[in-house]
Amino acid sequence: MTRRIDIVEVGPRDGLQNDPGALSTDQKLEFIARLEACGVKRMESGSFVSLKAVPKMADSGEVFRGLDRSTGTRHIALALNEKGVRRAIDAAADEINFVLVAGEGFGKRNQGMSPQESADMLNTCAPLVHDASIPLSATVSVAFGDPYDGEVDPGVVANLAAQAQRAGVAEIGLGDTIGVATPWQVRSLIERVRTEAPDVYLRLHFHDTRGAALANVFAAVEADVNVIDASCGGIGGCPFAPAATGNVATEDVVYMLERAGFETGLDLGKLIETAKWLEGALGHPVSSSLSRAGGFPG
Repeated sequence: MTRRIDIVEVGPRDGLQNDPGALSTDQKLEFIARLEACGVKRMESGSFVSLKAVPKMADSGEVFRGLDRSTGTRHIALALNEKGVRRAIDAAADEINFVLVAGEGFGKRNQGMSPQESADMLNTCAPLVHDASIPLSATVSVAFGDPYDGEVDPGVVANLAAQAQRAGVAEIGLGDTIGVATPWQVRSLIERVRTEAPDVYLRLHFHDTRGAALANVFAAVEADVNVIDASCGGIGGCPFAPAATGNVATEDVVYMLERAGFETGLDLGKLIETAKWLEGALGHPVSSSLSRAGGFPG
């Protein structure tokens, strides 16, 4: 049987939050609908964070109210604290993705917390999510390197994953927020996290800041990870990470995986069309290779 790799589309949240272009609420809903037409079944559709810090996510409540809930897509809301979790619950998010942070410097600037404080906040918030019967996932940001403090101790990442497992998190994402990971580091960290949090699914999240994202996806898949975050067009970036450019492009990941015989359930042609639509909506070119070169065979 063909092995399936599931793609979590993060364009509507991580992709748009720091893009120089700005989409209206209606355009965001069109973007989401286009992604659903590509076959996307799991998607970060908004975040409930500080409106002052991340103004481009200020309309996430309106976006969630405007979603077509009949498509079967699971719409994920990102949250950093109890206030955000409560707003995500009120918005009827299909899943809540809580952010843990592995680096002190980034943590203080991104969410005003140390790594352990972010884990403590998760422990406070997890019962609220469980009581609402909403699936809870978590992403460890800057798991491979902190833009302010440099190298991140893999033990800190693994410890956060273990605490998340104890809090009832079913899936943990390891986030290369600033695009510094290498394939060898990816495999090593996956092994370390699985040792300390063996009962959770792993998801990997890569940015292509230094051109290694596809190689890192390959390393994750070779290490038996079956869930990958990606952003249509390769858009994205973090407001609190200097020079952190876009996520790995969904269409580039799908092309690589499907050429290798993996199944993703996504329509590559429609993803390329959506990336080209996105260029017009944002008013600037996107970075994905497939949006320029197209698939093969043509």
